[in-house]
Amino acid sequence: MRQILDRAGLSALLDRPGVRRALAALDDPGAETRLVGGCVRDALLGVSAADIDLATTLRPDAVMTRARAAPGLKAVPTGIEHGTVTLITEDGPIEVTTLREDIETDGRHAVVRFGSDFARDAERRDFTVNALSLGIDGQLHDTVGGLADLAGGRVRFIGDPTTRIREDALRILRFFRFHARFGRGAPDAAALAACVSARDSLDRLSRERVRDEFLKLLAATGGPTMVVTLSGTGLLQRITGGVGELGRLERAAGAGLPPVMRLAALAVAGRHDADRLRDRLRLSNQAHAQLTGYADTLADLHGRALIGTIEARILAAAHGLPLLTATLAILASEPRPDITEDAWQTLRMMDGAGGAPTFPLAGADLVAAGVAPGPAIGRGLSAARRLWLERGCPSGPDARAELLAQALAGAGKA
Repeated sequence: MRQILDRAGLSALLDRPGVRRALAALDDPGAETRLVGGCVRDALLGVSAADIDLATTLRPDAVMTRARAAPGLKAVPTGIEHGTVTLITEDGPIEVTTLREDIETDGRHAVVRFGSDFARDAERRDFTVNALSLGIDGQLHDTVGGLADLAGGRVRFIGDPTTRIREDALRILRFFRFHARFGRGAPDAAALAACVSARDSLDRLSRERVRDEFLKLLAATGGPTMVVTLSGTGLLQRITGGVGELGRLERAAGAGLPPVMRLAALAVAGRHDADRLRDRLRLSNQAHAQLTGYADTLADLHGRALIGTIEARILAAAHGLPLLTATLAILASEPRPDITEDAWQTLRMMDGAGGAPTFPLAGADLVAAGVAPGPAIGRGLSAARRLWLERGCPSGPDARAELLAQALAGAGKA
């Protein structure tokens, strides 16, 4: 089935205030400026793109001069050595890049010169669906067959796939991500074969670039399906360093979990996996903490045949309600653990009430009871928390009094 493209979306793109202002500032009888790439592609799909890119035959210094003279625009030379100027408009930044032609390419290090041929500039791009351009007059330009591919749900490299990948190995992951978002049916055979043949080149990419691209892939609508293909071709292990829990990833995506939790579902079975992924993908401390928290929740759920109301309260207090519910969604339909309807109702009530039960003591309570600041405070709170969890996270004055007594005993001040 062919995708029906929205030509009205192109008019909407041209009518955006920042776009109109930028195109007007760069309009010149001896030059040409067009909207290019993803914003044009997305407009045809009825999506308002967040990132707007222009390509122009004007040199960067001329772009700077014209933009600075135009009302409502600010020009920032963000990559002027590569021909890129960012225009700050009322509805967001717009990147303007002077047309370029490759003279020599070697991975990410290309020797280029400024050009004036939009067709040659299009040939430098990765996929046909990303090489569309739109003139100020509303004319859509397509020199590589991107329009037909977009309508047909095909993601193809421009020209020879092996050459495109040799220019930038990250295009291997981009191919899978773009097919996950725009493709329908089986991926392009020539592109897939080239990606598999170039698998060794993934090892030469920075881990940060691999991380960012892989998380975007996991977030895409067709991400789980393409991860199955990655797994079948051996590319997944190149990325994560381990095998994938494909069913868990599918359930994480179906539950609408964020990319880091999808990564957890796919590749984490224990804390050692979280540590491996942190190092392999240069994850942030926050992302690593999410993976570690998921691993700990998995360990706590392991071996439980049934989760009732009390267990649900304890687990939510121990791991946090969002993490517990996410982990249960990932494990849904697996043999264990089973969870009673009353327990689900308890979790839903917690969610409506603002979260899991809160431990009612703090270090200040022990200090007020005469415990000197220091390690004894931690020992006392730990003892009281263990009792609190064992009792099902009780609340109220009587429970608090009992917990304080337990904390004082744990701190050595009975």
